[in-house]
Amino acid sequence: MLVGVLVTAFAWPPAESAPRDIPVAVVGSAAAADRFERQLAETQPDALDLRRAADADTARRLIEDREVYGAIVFEPTGTARVLTASAGSPVVAQVLTGIAGQVAEPAAASPPVEDVVPLPDADPRGSAFAAAALPMVLGGMVVGILMSFLVTGVWRRVAGALVAAAAAGGVVTLVAQTWLGALQGSVWANAGAVALIVAAISLTITGLVALLGPAGIGLGAVVMFLVGNSISGVSSAPEFLPTGWGALGQALPAGAGGTLLRSTSYFDGAAAIGPVLVLTAWAVAGLALVALGRRLRPAAHHALAR
Repeated sequence: MLVGVLVTAFAWPPAESAPRDIPVAVVGSAAAADRFERQLAETQPDALDLRRAADADTARRLIEDREVYGAIVFEPTGTARVLTASAGSPVVAQVLTGIAGQVAEPAAASPPVEDVVPLPDADPRGSAFAAAALPMVLGGMVVGILMSFLVTGVWRRVAGALVAAAAAGGVVTLVAQTWLGALQGSVWANAGAVALIVAAISLTITGLVALLGPAGIGLGAVVMFLVGNSISGVSSAPEFLPTGWGALGQALPAGAGGTLLRSTSYFDGAAAIGPVLVLTAWAVAGLALVALGRRLRPAAHHALAR
């Protein structure tokens, strides 16, 4: 049963992966935009959520602000060109280029592509960024578990989790940005993002253990690892998950953390408020669980303290 759950959790999202309502800007005349919408409805219905933009510069600003993943610009001559942001999602950038190629004029021509927010040269496919997501989730879980069983005193465990989160932010940034070059932007902002991710997960685990005992580890693993990591959308985009699951993934620390780190690393902090609020809410909830567990299970906390 455990193997079946693991296979389902990790194989089901990729098996059902498909573009669904990806926000994309469209620039051009009303006739060109309408024609594109009709073609898209015939070939890939519901794949894109098209939003009109006045011109290419406006579309670029929307991309840089993370309001859209890219744009298709129809020139007065009828030719099309594509604006992408591989740093936002290399998978979406490929899909958008392919869709634009289907409607390009002439049909055999591939439209020119401008990567408005590219990935760093050291990680051109974003593989290192995606690979770093799982260790951050596991690291947060390990910190929470170790603090719960190796540190005496409930608030000392909280303090230890916060110190470990700050240290993890420094270490991850040192490895992923300074050494591997997979991250860009402000080192402090990226370190803060990683620290907030680890703190949200570790404090939640600490709180669950304080309230439920060892069973809290299992519940935390299900929420953070089995569910949260598999629907985080870090390797593609939340819009590639089945309807509703992408939004749920962004409400969990793994998904919100991946989105936050993309914003701080590649988009100068654009659209970071939402993920910060989600992660902060999880951290505060963890503290509340710690306080509640200390009040409801004083005998168990006394035993752990020994």
